[in-house]
Formats: sequence, C-alpha cells, structure tokens
Amino acid sequence: MAKWELSNSADVYFEFVAIGHSVKITAIHAASGTEVSVIGPASAARSDLERLAIQKLAARLKNDA
Repeated sequence: MAKWELSNSADVYFEFVAIGHSVKITAIHAASGTEVSVIGPASAARSDLERLAIQKLAARLKNDA
C-alpha cells in the first residue's frame, strides 16, 4: 500500500489544548472541514504531535475519498 500524504499546499489548522500532563491536538483540513484529534504527552515536541495529527488526518481523508 502506498503511503498517502497531504500536499504541501493543503491548509491544515491545529489547536493544542493542555489537559494535565497530556495535550489534545485537533487538526482541521481547511478545504474539506474534516477534523481529527489525537492525544499525546505534554512533554513531546510540537512537531512530533503535529506530524501524528497530520498522519491521522491523511488517513481519514483517504478513507472518506
């Protein structure tokens, strides 16, 4: 199976909400309004959490297509 990724031109908005020692990241695909959330440790790098959310968003968009 080929890896599916969002194009570099795709607008994705992120929301970070701290919940104790965790953080909830919501990623929203601007063009479709598709939204996914992931939870990770608050100590994780922001870029790692964004990458995880983008991977989940890409999978959701692939399944919805």
